[in-house]
Parts: sequence; C-alpha cells; structure tokens
Amino acid sequence: MSEWRPRTSSRNPSTRGSGRSSKPSSTPSSVFGNHFARPPVARTRKLRSQYPLDSDEPHVEYILVASFHVDKGPIMEHQYPAPISGDEHMLAELMLPDQAHVRKQDWTIFFLHKDNGGEDEKDDYSGGKQTAGGEEDHPSIEQDPDVTEEERKEEERQKLEDAMGGSEGPPLIYVLNLVNTKQDPTVKRGAVVKAMAICTRHSFLHIYKPLLLLALDEYFKSPRLETLASLYDAVNSMDLSLMPRLSLLERIILQASDSKDMFIEKFEQMIQQRMAGESKSPLPPSSPDSPSKSTTDLTRMVGGHRYTLPRDTHEYETRVIYNGIPIPVKVPTAVSPETVGDFSLIKLIQTFAGPHSTSPQPFMLHSHLTTAGAYTHPIIVLMNAMLTQKRVIFIGHNRPSGEVAEAVLAACALASGGILKGFTRHAFPYTDLTKIDALLKVPGFIAGVTNPAFANHPEWWDLLCDIPTGRMKISSRIAPAPVTEGLVYFNQQISLSANNVGSPSTNNPSDPVGDQAFMDDVLRSIANRYGEANIRARWRDWVVRFTRMAAVFEEIVYGASALYIGGDVADAGAAGVSGHGYVWSDDAARQRELSGAVSRIEGWRNTRSYYSFIQDLAQFYTCCPISQIDLHHHHDRLRSRKLTHNESAAIYFAFNSTVHSYAEICQLLTLAPESHAGLFYLSLGLFHPEGEVRVKTAELLERIMEHDAGRHFWASLSRFAKLAFLRIRKSREAAERKRVESNPGFAMRS
Repeated sequence: MSEWRPRTSSRNPSTRGSGRSSKPSSTPSSVFGNHFARPPVARTRKLRSQYPLDSDEPHVEYILVASFHVDKGPIMEHQYPAPISGDEHMLAELMLPDQAHVRKQDWTIFFLHKDNGGEDEKDDYSGGKQTAGGEEDHPSIEQDPDVTEEERKEEERQKLEDAMGGSEGPPLIYVLNLVNTKQDPTVKRGAVVKAMAICTRHSFLHIYKPLLLLALDEYFKSPRLETLASLYDAVNSMDLSLMPRLSLLERIILQASDSKDMFIEKFEQMIQQRMAGESKSPLPPSSPDSPSKSTTDLTRMVGGHRYTLPRDTHEYETRVIYNGIPIPVKVPTAVSPETVGDFSLIKLIQTFAGPHSTSPQPFMLHSHLTTAGAYTHPIIVLMNAMLTQKRVIFIGHNRPSGEVAEAVLAACALASGGILKGFTRHAFPYTDLTKIDALLKVPGFIAGVTNPAFANHPEWWDLLCDIPTGRMKISSRIAPAPVTEGLVYFNQQISLSANNVGSPSTNNPSDPVGDQAFMDDVLRSIANRYGEANIRARWRDWVVRFTRMAAVFEEIVYGASALYIGGDVADAGAAGVSGHGYVWSDDAARQRELSGAVSRIEGWRNTRSYYSFIQDLAQFYTCCPISQIDLHHHHDRLRSRKLTHNESAAIYFAFNSTVHSYAEICQLLTLAPESHAGLFYLSLGLFHPEGEVRVKTAELLERIMEHDAGRHFWASLSRFAKLAFLRIRKSREAAERKRVESNPGFAMRS
C-alpha cells in the first residue's frame, strides 16, 4: 500500500481545476471551479479529541436487565458492572412499559438524574470533560514560547466554551431500553418478557440499537452476567479518539452545511498526530507537486490500525466488535443541545399538521398558546407551550412506547432549536400512571404516555397531544396568562395605530408574526423532500429570530435587555458602525410583529430556558472572538434594508477591519449559512460604486476562501461574483506593479 500523505494546497493553477491543459496564471482555479485550493493541513497547535484514548470515562456506564414475573410483576434481574442507585422496582417498571407483552419488540427511552460524586471519577460535570492525562498531552499554552497570540486567545476561548452550559447540573444518564417478548408454552401466560437497557452520558444513544438487538437475543439464550460483561466490554472498547473536538462556532457551521468534507482538514490532522505518535517520528513532508488522492483513498496501516478519513464529516464512522461480529457505528460529530437520540421533526410535524390541514378545529383561546387566534397551527401551539413552560403530554394509546418517546424528544429539539436549554432535563419520554405524583411536582414537564386515563384528567396537563388522532387539546383547567407591563404597552400602541387611518401596522391581523407563512413554507419543504437537516435548520432560524425579537421587545418596554450584551458607543468607536439587535424591513413591520409576539415573549421571560439562555449568552460573549460590534445586526442590514452607499460602505469597512483570524471568520460564517445565500450579501461589496469598498471586500473574501470552512462558502458563490473578484484583484496587482516600476527604490525597501 502506498504511503498515506495529507492533501496540500497547490498554488500552481495548472495542477488543479477541470483537468484541461492551461497556461500558468496568477488566477486561482477556484474562481472558475468548484473548490478552492486548501491551505496546508499542518497546524502549530495540537488538536484535541472529543473522546481521548486515555480517558477514564466509559461510553456506557451501566447495563440493566429486567423481566416480568407472573407473581411479582417487573423485577430487576441483573445490573452490570454494579448496582445503579435508585429505586430498582421503579427502573424495572420503566423498562417494561404498559402492554409490552402484546408486542414482539418495543423500544423506549428514559432519563436518570444521577450525579457522579465518586472520588475516582475523572469528569467534572459542571462543564466540559476533564480527561485523565489531558494536561500531560496539552501543556499550559502560556508556557509555550512558540505559540502566537491568536493561539493563546483560541486556547482561552476553548476553556471558556468548556465551562458553558454547566448551570443545569451534571449530565443526565440517558437510558436506551429494548423489550422483547418470546413465546414459550412451557411458562405461565405462554411468553417470556425481558428488557435490556444501556445507560450512557452520551446523547447519541441511538447508535447502540444494533448492539442491544444482538445482546438481548444472546441473553435469552444465555441469561448470565457474563453476557452483560461481554456487551459492556464491547461498547466501551469503541474507539472515538480520532474524532476532533470542534469549537462552538465550528459545530454551528458544520450542522448548517451540507458539504460532506466540511472540516475534513481536522480529521486529517488527527490522523497525522496519531501516526506521528505511533511512529515516534515526524511525518515526511509531502511534495506540493504530488498528485492529490480522493478523500476515501486517504488510508494507511500503522501499528496494525487502518486510518480512514470519513466519507461525511457530519458522522464519525467506527465499529464495535461484539461476539466476533463487527457492528458499524456512525457517531454524530456535532451534537446540538437538547438533541437526544434519533428522532424526526418531519414525522412530528406531519403527525399534527395533516389533520389540521384537512379538517381544522378551533382551539380554546389562551394568549400564550393561540398567538394567531383559535385556528393557530398546532405545531405553533406546541412551540408556544414549550417556550412558555406549560405541561405537555404526548399520548399514544395502543401505540408502542418508543413512538411517544420519539415524539417527546422531537418536541424538545423543536423548542430548543439547538440554542435554548431546559427541556430535556424536565422531559419524561415514557412514564405511566404509577409515577403521576412525582410527575406533577415537576413544573413545565414534557411527558410521553400510553395510558388513555391521562386524557380524562385535564388538571394534570396544559396541552395534550394525541398521536393516533393527530389532534391537540388545550386543558380547560389551564391557568390564565397574567397581564404584564409589555402587554399593556403594546395594547396601547395598537390602539394608537388603529386611530391612524390606513396605518400599515394593522395589515395581516390573522398572522401578525408570520407563523402561518412559516409553517406553509416548512410543509412545502417537507413535500419537496428537502430532508430532516433542512427542517431542523429552519426551526433553528425560527428560534434565533424569536430570541432576537425578545431582546428588542425588552429594550422597548423595559429600557434594557438581559438578552443583549454590548453597547453602541463601543461599537462606533471600534469599527465605525453602530446598532444591534434584530432588523426589520421598516418600523411598521417591527411594530406589527412585536405586537403579535408580545404574549409569547412575556410568557417565555419567566421560564427555565429564558434564564439559562441569559447565562449562555453571557458566557458566549466572553469567549466569542468578535464582541465589539454586532455582526449579525449589520449582516441583516445588508440583507433586508435598502441602505445608502455610505451606510453599506461603513459595514463593509467594519467587516474587513474586524474579521481576520480563523475564529473571527468562523463567527462571520455562522451568520451566513449556505441555505441563506451564503456569502452573497458580502459579495455585493464587489460591485460597490466606491473603489476602496470593492478592494476591502475582495480582501475579506480572499481571507474567507483560504479558511477551512470558508472555501466551501466561496465555492458556492456565483460565477458572476467570482469574476468580479478576479477583476478587482488583477486591477490591484497591476496597480502594484506600476507603482514598483515607477519607483524601483520602493521595491528594494520592501
């Protein structure tokens, strides 16, 4: 096998492009092709793994087996490697859901709130993972004289990111449970019902489904503790050490992108580091003129291991050897907050959107939930209920418990949008009547049940979502929404606007916030098979828009907002531009949408997710690379406002002066996902009437297209924009040559 070499960028345009023979030119082939030459993979700072080899944290902490005893009911048979704390009988009941014996197979998920307070634990669950040996592999960056100032800032930023999100307490233990019923005429009731569960701190617990299927089948044949030990050793031997640890901004970019080789450079570097460590010698430098291999061919055998780059960087492919059978496993590289297991937002939306579209039924009015009147879309009602911390129950009579659990997990991800928190920690993907007393003590829970008795007790819930019928019902016992200062303020504004004849703020009263238009767009996307990732991205945009609107609302009503950190005075002094927050096309649109969203915003302002979001914003502000100006605000101005030439020029100058480093470019790219036209609005600066603006925009784009992620954004730009960039760069190079020729002494001094 030929030696593995990392791909390197080639500055010779004749070696890249479409394969045609061409004369050497100073023009990068990416201007006309699909890809831009990547910078070399080699980096100064060593990359860290999400799951290092020397970590003492197991992938799976416990394996449980429960069975149904004819006389005793659900009982716990085995717990490995040690008994898990808590009520064993309660765990056995959760592992054997109602009506499990009438199905051959059923899946369910539940969460355990268990702290890891043992002295031998190596994880600090107040924030990021502190792995054994981690400090030895990554010495203090302050003591390294070869590290640049930018790398010191990046290291400090990573430490701050590790501490983000720690306010909710230790991570949950996620339990994936499989129930099997096997017919056996030799036992009472003619069947044996057993359940096996895997308990893990990883939210991507769905990857263990194939292993549970094999292990439970093996346990039926050999019901011994050794069977559990074999599974435990297999899952904890899974090697994820070559999965690079991505920053927060990198994770956002990866999740929003469809590019299968986004951040492939990091996977290359992880392999380089591993091979260098195993060979105890640095890798031989690769020749820039050597032919580049395809991603799937970049493999090498070192120390008996075969290293392969992923075919899709959104998932890390590995395998688990169980009973001599290699089980392929795909682990998500970037996981959003509140995303647990494998679920489908499309399925959740279609379940409740279908009956509403064919035969709409009015809801009982409630200002927090029915923001567009009695015929508010059910998914918007669900979203409002989650945001305002109402008690939500998904009921699936005669349905598998796994189906209601999936609906609960999808609802948590829907409301979170990958941004807000506080939903899964108070979610019960499956529960039953025996635990109703404990359930009712949890404010704003989200629960999945199969017992129809829950529907007959409206005092137990605020919103009931019936999965078989696809209908939702607001409880007749729900507490009314209080009258707030913001509600009074906007009611007065609406009254004043109504007195103005022809006032545009009263347009479209049935859909003031655009929720119905948004749902129509989502359903069209589903009908056109856009895919799960696209739908999740749309809901993320919805949540981002909601939180930014809430910040403007608080500033208008209360004079200041806890959802915004910064100041316009500092903004103007730092980059010559001022302003922050969400951007509307005009003042009338702002008044109309805030008036329509006032109840939803006021209901959210006293919830767990609101206070958690404030803490996350404060932590993000301290670690984000650009905090002196609101990049999101000014990019939105380019996108949605009709600006004068001077106003747009100020924005392009500000972007060019503030966006330089790797992390700063990442922050800018998170605001311009490819699904939202990417770099299109930035590239409009290439056509600005002022020459200096065109040059500064070209400089910014040049930095972006040399960026690991930015090169993908550059590749998606139109040919027209690339030609404009090429023209500006050629003009600049010609001017530079002319200046050198007219002043030879200048070239010597340079």
